[in-house]
Amino acid sequence: MPDSLKLMCILAHPDDESLGLGGILASYAADGVKTSLVTATRGERGWTGPADEYPGPEALGQLRTAELKEAAIILGIQEVAFLDYMDGDLDQADPAELITSLVAHLRRLRPQVVITFDPNGAYGHPDHIAISQSATAAIVAAAAGTYRPELGLPHTVSKLYFMVSTRASTMAYQSVMGELLMHVDGVERREVPWEEWAVTTIIDTRAYWSQVWQAVSCHRSQLSAFEELGQLPDERQIELWGTHHLYRAFSLVNGGRQLETDLFTGLRNDSHLPAGGGTP
Repeated sequence: MPDSLKLMCILAHPDDESLGLGGILASYAADGVKTSLVTATRGERGWTGPADEYPGPEALGQLRTAELKEAAIILGIQEVAFLDYMDGDLDQADPAELITSLVAHLRRLRPQVVITFDPNGAYGHPDHIAISQSATAAIVAAAAGTYRPELGLPHTVSKLYFMVSTRASTMAYQSVMGELLMHVDGVERREVPWEEWAVTTIIDTRAYWSQVWQAVSCHRSQLSAFEELGQLPDERQIELWGTHHLYRAFSLVNGGRQLETDLFTGLRNDSHLPAGGGTP
């Protein structure tokens, strides 16, 4: 395997990487892929304890930053970058500024594969939707030589994936964590499962479930929401962390209805790297 394969995850909050993509990050790091994470916020408003014990946005942001860095070591993530937007306000950010920040990271780290949230933001979370939209736009902009040349040489991402949940995986998660529910603009938003036939890619990460649980456990400020997870038998843990479903939003190197079992299908040979991809 070439030693230049690179995977970047572009997400919204600390703990998204462990709960959403922990098995993928651990398994590809173990395979020698260079993994990186861009996190848009520091989770400053994500307090799950008693309201009167909320330490405030700055203190909680510092705590969750430290938790994410600890989880990243366990998952083998080689670089973590924060964009420093306020938790909960990402969809109000200046789009041009957010896209420019992402382009800078894409051109510097030059991943062939990028993963972000699906357009529904998993369960309608405005921050998740915003980072999905901005990551997709940034991939287009990063490849354009006329876009902000001061940010570095253009870079073409070969494959973009959305992390998705099927009905079965949604039910497995909700059986432990309860239903993910938000009220936004007076509308109730819930998990939006994908049809099995729409899933393009399934990654088997059963060998890494224990590592994922260790990473999830690093997010101690959130453990009041996760406390039941630690009591589950191994077979239930494997059910939660042992399989990842994704939708291949685009690929320059493969297509069709055949189910993928590797994010780097079409990229394991250097000759398949598109112009502008990989390391210059």
